Amino acid sequence: MEYKRGSSTATPPASSFQRKIAVLGARNVGKTTLTVRFVESHFVESYYPTIENEFTKIIQFKNHNYTLEILDTAGQDEFSLLNMQSLMGVKGIVLCYSVANRSSFEMVPVIWEKLVDQLGRDNLPVIVVANKIDIRDGDRSNSKRYVSRLEGEQMASGIASSDRKLQAGFIESSAKEDINVDAAIMLLLKKMEIAESGGSFDGSSDAKGCRVM
Repeated sequence: MEYKRGSSTATPPASSFQRKIAVLGARNVGKTTLTVRFVESHFVESYYPTIENEFTKIIQFKNHNYTLEILDTAGQDEFSLLNMQSLMGVKGIVLCYSVANRSSFEMVPVIWEKLVDQLGRDNLPVIVVANKIDIRDGDRSNSKRYVSRLEGEQMASGIASSDRKLQAGFIESSAKEDINVDAAIMLLLKKMEIAESGGSFDGSSDAKGCRVM
């Protein structure tokens, strides 16, 4: 099919962008399983402590092609230092914890403060991902041992930022059951776009207009 010069029916070619994001969190919270589920669409059953891995995936967002570089970092504790060389060029942060591990939940603000201190900035787009909700939702016998959604939302809202539009987003997920894995990355991508454009953001996790390629 041919289009005449100046025809409004022709679809303009999609622009291409490259963005790097990092996934941070305590050990054994599911950083790698989340990343592999998003990139390769399958669940990793076995747990192997991650040193550091990088994954790449092309997605389409608002008629643009994005090549996402995802840095899957080693597990963090109170005393470990972040690899600042690997974090160079990172445009967005995923802070991950397991709802079945309260200490990993309590580590999230510590990791964020460590990141801010080492980077010297607190205005990076960031989301908090509460992983392994399949474990919590499948165990009705002792719900108090798990981190609730309300606790997660309150913690995420307490992560300060010099830019109010970029305060941490929050979403619950399950890499095993493939719940909100794509939505989590899209939520971060929206916040990254806002940081670059200076637009507004309503804080929802709606991923309409986003498509994984």
